Amino acid sequence: MCAAMLSMSSCIGSFSLSNRLLGWNNHVGNKFVNELIFFGFWVLPVYEVCLLGDVLVLNSIEFWSGSNPMAKGDKIIEGNDGKYLVKCDGKGYDVVSCTDGTKVRLDFDEATQTWSYTANGQTATLFQFVDDSHIKLPVDGGENWEVFETSEAGLLAYQQALMPAFAAR
Repeated sequence: MCAAMLSMSSCIGSFSLSNRLLGWNNHVGNKFVNELIFFGFWVLPVYEVCLLGDVLVLNSIEFWSGSNPMAKGDKIIEGNDGKYLVKCDGKGYDVVSCTDGTKVRLDFDEATQTWSYTANGQTATLFQFVDDSHIKLPVDGGENWEVFETSEAGLLAYQQALMPAFAAR
């Protein structure tokens, strides 16, 4: 039964606390400092306690509620055109350019299963989940919406559906 649970990714959770601790350790210093901290946290059972907390508490909450209790936080990411501060409040994301301070808000509406964005005071829907293997996306400049598979074939079909709009430009 344990092997079956571990083989099903939807049941095991994201191990967010353990991954955060390991991520922090990887960015503390050079590889020697990181190794010393890793060894120290292994000897003082910090990693073991985090893993136990993930397995018994956080992953169970994530499984039963559908939301990750550790999802909140800030992170700086490197983009092709600069750095961005990404703030997560558990309901969506604020993406702020570290270069010019422009802000984009990404929100998920659980009731309609849609992701939308807000920029410059204007809000628009990006896409809508139909089921586990289909997504509804805008075509014809956003005027019409069509359902596509969440697969490589679906991505190719979506690209082909967008071709007339790009050809008109």
